[in-house]
Amino acid sequence: MSAVDSEQSPHRVSNPMGRIILVRHGPTQFNVEGRLQGQMDIPLSHEGKRKAASLAPHVLALLREVDNCVALTSPLRRARSTAEILCSHVDIPLRVDARLTEVSFGCWEGLTIREINARWRGTPQSSRLSWANFCPDGEPYEDAIGRADDWLKDFGDRNVLIVTHGVIGSLIRGRYARLSKDEMLRLPVGHNTIVVLSDGKERQFQYL
Repeated sequence: MSAVDSEQSPHRVSNPMGRIILVRHGPTQFNVEGRLQGQMDIPLSHEGKRKAASLAPHVLALLREVDNCVALTSPLRRARSTAEILCSHVDIPLRVDARLTEVSFGCWEGLTIREINARWRGTPQSSRLSWANFCPDGEPYEDAIGRADDWLKDFGDRNVLIVTHGVIGSLIRGRYARLSKDEMLRLPVGHNTIVVLSDGKERQFQYL
């Protein structure tokens, strides 16, 4: 499998030591249907398990480049199952960290963006921008940013593998790189991508 390495514009952090290896959970049936999951505990699909297994050797190769690495996962099943698959052949501890849980979309969870647009006129086509600016009862953007900042305070300068979700993962990446709100909410996130944060820079490895 070949990888495409694309580096985002670098932004310096105060303590750029350590390496964060960030993986989004494998896909679920809700992902296939385009439904917002948020904090709903949706399991991986068969395809999600297959994609997680296909990423495992590439994650292992990256882990071999660092020492004293720990693995952290969101408590939601789709992330935990992905993490367990990735770590099945790696001798590092796997712990649950609630700060890696996806943001809550409130009453939008389970809906498609089309259904949201029909019920809440004027919301953007982007589910992330809609959540951050229009979601009536989801997790406030400021609270989610606080979670990301709190996590980075503890692990931003350490070697760590994290398995997380689309939005909270983008907020961690954005805060690490000091991006604006709009920039971080527009970061691309794929189920076949490994993001490495190190020395104030981001690299993406996409596996076909």
